[in-house]
Amino acid sequence: YDSDDELALAQQEWDESMHQLQWMVTLILMPLLGKYLGRKWSAWAYDRYLKMGLGRKFF
Repeated sequence: YDSDDELALAQQEWDESMHQLQWMVTLILMPLLGKYLGRKWSAWAYDRYLKMGLGRKFF
C-alpha cells in the first residue's frame, strides 16, 4: 500500500465518522434540547401569566 492511499482511506473514514456524529446530534440531541427548552419556556410563560394576567404587561 502506498502512503497516499492509506492517508486517503483514513481521511474517508474520518469524514464518515464526522457525518455519523452530525446525524446523531441532529436526530437525538437537538430534539431533546428542544423539548427541555420548550418546557422551561412554557413554565416561565405560565408563571408570568399567573402573576400578570394576559394584558399588555405580559408582552
